[in-house]
Amino acid sequence: MSGAVDVPPAEALARLDPSESRYAPTVVDALLSAAVAAGASDVHVHPIEDGLDVRWRVDGVLKPVAKLPKAGAPNIVARLKVLAELLTYKTDVPQEGRLRRGPDGVEMRLSIFPTLHGEKAVIRLFAGPGRFLVLDDLGLPAEARDALSRWLDETSGAIVLAGPSGSGKTTTIYACLRELARRNEGRRSLATLEDPIESALEGVAQSQVNPAAGLTLEAGLRALLRQDPEVIAVGEIRDRATAETTLQAALTGHLTLTTFHAGGACEVVGRLLDMGIEPYAIRGGVLGVIALRLARRLCPDCSLPAADPAELLGIAASSARVAVGCPACGGTGYSGRVLLAEMLPALDGELGRATLDRADVRRLEAIAIEAGMITRWDRARAAIEEGRTSPAEIRRVLGMSDRPFRQT
Repeated sequence: MSGAVDVPPAEALARLDPSESRYAPTVVDALLSAAVAAGASDVHVHPIEDGLDVRWRVDGVLKPVAKLPKAGAPNIVARLKVLAELLTYKTDVPQEGRLRRGPDGVEMRLSIFPTLHGEKAVIRLFAGPGRFLVLDDLGLPAEARDALSRWLDETSGAIVLAGPSGSGKTTTIYACLRELARRNEGRRSLATLEDPIESALEGVAQSQVNPAAGLTLEAGLRALLRQDPEVIAVGEIRDRATAETTLQAALTGHLTLTTFHAGGACEVVGRLLDMGIEPYAIRGGVLGVIALRLARRLCPDCSLPAADPAELLGIAASSARVAVGCPACGGTGYSGRVLLAEMLPALDGELGRATLDRADVRRLEAIAIEAGMITRWDRARAAIEEGRTSPAEIRRVLGMSDRPFRQT
């Protein structure tokens, strides 16, 4: 992941005159260029009583960028809507679209939502050309990368990438599709059903849901199965119907890739059971599960050893470092991110029997750990002891429960 670059455009934007005819295009161009340079993943343009509050998310954390005057606020949001080919005269309904041209070839998605003081715009920025192309670029642990690589050569089964928003699920599934397209050179039919399409992929037939036209995830997936696909990527499992259709495709000779909002690898199985999915479909249909989290990486120029590494914020570790902040990291103490991955063992043996018995998540986790699963907490402790991230950052990402860090 790209590290933070301190390029706040506040001073430059403050010098612009809202009465000038090119004010909105100039602001938008400058803001998007600065966001790309800063390595931002999202830009929030939030209307407030006296103008626009602009923030962007770098390494998973929102940072204030600028306050823009009220006089030019509507024109700035309207400019973004024009670039995304949205309806500028509709200001009371949500809209979504893609920005046709981004600086440095970076693809962007725009979401518009009405609020008390006007329309809020959020721009999602995706990796530019040449970045995160294949599996080796993702920073996965060796065993997870090798397992994922093997799964991509299978002809059936579901690969599930889990985690909260902003954990790298979409980046990973796109890397898998690029890897498949590269390996197979057109010999396999690759298709997606996304909500929305976030990046154009060569060699992949990509489709986007359109509920207004009746193209829901469930209906689209059923229709897509009649298009003779060999590999199907479903943007996200959100309900029972989509889960059932996805697993049915996996059980009937299709390699399927999908994402799922879940805190951990075993939680995927637990949530599917809670949705009412039959245990045999989970055991037989799920090829593999990898849960992802992203933690900020400590700045190598300014981090310092912790005063008491043995028990810092309740995390037992033999060594630890803490964030300080310097010009190189924009004063945050962090630069870039560390991937924490948790891979579920194969759903056979005792873990498979527990799935068939509808065991709860804690029981599934206990069995998975006995079977050799390295948990996200284990990855976190290792990252702390290696000085790659801090205990405070792990608490921010994984929460405050100390159960996973207790010494046995």
